[in-house]
Amino acid sequence: MITKQAKADIVGKFGKTPSDTGSSRSQIAILSERIKSISSHLKGHTKDFSSQRGLLKLVGRRRRLLEYLKSFDRGGYAQIIKQLDLRK
Repeated sequence: MITKQAKADIVGKFGKTPSDTGSSRSQIAILSERIKSISSHLKGHTKDFSSQRGLLKLVGRRRRLLEYLKSFDRGGYAQIIKQLDLRK
């Protein structure tokens, strides 16, 4: 689970303004943090299939947002891929 403070830090780093939670870049960064959190949970709880399904939904949402960002802002896409250390 991501805390309010962690989310605010992520939005401050990736958003256009400190309260910009709607931009693609900040949404991708928040989703990436949630994916990391759930992945670490699943390492200890391998049979938690509902969390596994939620993880797959989050990964799909992040993938769609990355495709959207790639089509409109290639520079921003490359920058966020590098900053979040995603494999693309």
